[in-house]
Amino acid sequence: MRAARGNNSNQGAFVSATVSATAHPSAVAQYGERPIDPLSKGLGPLPAASTALADAGALQWNLLREDISLPAAVLSAERLAHNLQWMQQFVSEYRVQLAPHGKTTMAPKLFRMQLAAGAWGITLATPPQVQAAYHGGVRRVLMANQLVGRQNMAMIAGLLHDPDFEFFCVIDSVDNVNQLGAFFQQAGRPLNVLLEIGCTGGRSGVRNLAQRDAVLTALAHWPDALKLAGVELYEGVLDDEHAVRAMLKQAVNWTAELMQGGIFARSPALLSGAGSVWFDLVAEEFQPLQIHGALEIVLRPGCYLTHDAGIYRHAQVGVLQRSAVARRIGAELKPALQIWAYVTSLPEPGHAIIGLGRRDAGSASGFPIAARHYRPGTEAPVEIEVTRNWEVFKMMDQHTFLRIAVLDDVKVGDMIAFDVSHPCLTFDKWRQLLVVDANYDVTEVLETYF
Repeated sequence: MRAARGNNSNQGAFVSATVSATAHPSAVAQYGERPIDPLSKGLGPLPAASTALADAGALQWNLLREDISLPAAVLSAERLAHNLQWMQQFVSEYRVQLAPHGKTTMAPKLFRMQLAAGAWGITLATPPQVQAAYHGGVRRVLMANQLVGRQNMAMIAGLLHDPDFEFFCVIDSVDNVNQLGAFFQQAGRPLNVLLEIGCTGGRSGVRNLAQRDAVLTALAHWPDALKLAGVELYEGVLDDEHAVRAMLKQAVNWTAELMQGGIFARSPALLSGAGSVWFDLVAEEFQPLQIHGALEIVLRPGCYLTHDAGIYRHAQVGVLQRSAVARRIGAELKPALQIWAYVTSLPEPGHAIIGLGRRDAGSASGFPIAARHYRPGTEAPVEIEVTRNWEVFKMMDQHTFLRIAVLDDVKVGDMIAFDVSHPCLTFDKWRQLLVVDANYDVTEVLETYF
């Protein structure tokens, strides 16, 4: 890897080459024509005339040449490609579908990349997120949340005017069923719903047979407005493997019962679960139900695309220990998102101040982790070995406190790349992110819609 601009950037071309394969053509065209926002942080110099997002590579920015104002959020094209392929191979081996949770990145261009690689659809959490994804070209959404409130319902009803748009939300209460039924019957637009299963002390979802049957009874009063398409759960609220498996087995038993009763309005019916921690268990426990016939099993991990060096790296260790399929695939997921920033002060021995803070990187699931060190003008960044014990010990709005060894060769103006823990908590701090190739040439600028 060199600071000078390379003549060939195959990894950088990855996003451009794949995102448009299954995206809605008009949305792709409109997105590509959107200008780079010159007032956003983490960008390089822009010409007087506006530059379209699709033309970012022509600006010839290079991170190591200091063409970029730091701090900057940087995605590795090479690692994005690796992670994308890894997860698609995983779901293919289990013969299940993938609907990545888009709340992680809220970047429609990344959604389209995931769809082009074979994703069944995109998972989202709120109607505004659904709207952003739709206008970014996504035409199948599983909203893993309840749809509550008149304006939220109106937003979805408006999108359902498009016959090519397929949408699902979850239900777990009689009140919500009746509210949805009344609204969508008046709107004249049928709504696909999934029965959500929950667990004691967990998030939403019916807890027992009495609650389940009450919801199904209410649903029967709205046959034209509400279509029961399947069953959904989120096992990520649990931190014990045995409890997770018990919840998944309950979902399998209930789904089989409802399939045998002919209650689902969609064929194939859906059975969906899986966050970014237990997705291997979900695939393993759900897969046998496929023998019952017309059923699509849909997994919803969101953090795999960029992964991290914190909680999801730890979770991946568990996946590799439990899943023979994951071990057979080989190389594990790799952290693809880094925040680059300058050393701005060395006020005392063993104590460096870095020009990034809580407004640039999430810290609720662990502080950023120093991963690479680069001195402008040198050949290439150096990996920071764990044995060096560089450690972030405090963060403020715009400053990070980094503990280093007293004799470490660090100067003001050096660049440090930080891995993050829980990428969701960092993506939402950036309106635009950079994609770089192996030479640190910027090949893409991605917009987010938080």
